[in-house]
Amino acid sequence: MIVYAVRDTAIGALLMAATARGVCLVEFGDDRDLLVARLHDEFPRASLVPSGESAREPLDAWMDALDAHVVQGAPRPALPLDLRGTAFQIKVWRFLLSVKPGQVVSYGELAKGIGHADAVRAVGTACGANRVAVLIPCHRALRADGSLGGYRWGLDRKRVLLDNEQRGG
Repeated sequence: MIVYAVRDTAIGALLMAATARGVCLVEFGDDRDLLVARLHDEFPRASLVPSGESAREPLDAWMDALDAHVVQGAPRPALPLDLRGTAFQIKVWRFLLSVKPGQVVSYGELAKGIGHADAVRAVGTACGANRVAVLIPCHRALRADGSLGGYRWGLDRKRVLLDNEQRGG
């Protein structure tokens, strides 16, 4: 069973979903219904349940903590995560957790950092497969020339996230 909630934030609608193990999806978007539809696409066989009384408290607190991180520069919340990915993807995501707020890393540096210097494209693909926006900070990965590259939740959001982190809030 996956429990989820949707709320509005300073950078758009936020959907957070969690299993008994932890957060399995964080999505930003412009349309709440579309976010819920994407949740169904990501987990087509799962029992998806909107948060109710039993789940509202943890999800609300987790969403508050993530929103405070994104908007006010509070520390990245140490939420339990239920990550689903290949061993390579998990390696990329764990490396990204070591990149401090306000700092960036190129996809090439990321590839070297995980011991696969020739896997730059695969690193980019792993970033694109990240299901937990901001909690795994793929927004901190840039192209070698310093340009933003891609971002699953939109380049405008990537720019806002990076600008907020560089300003310290």
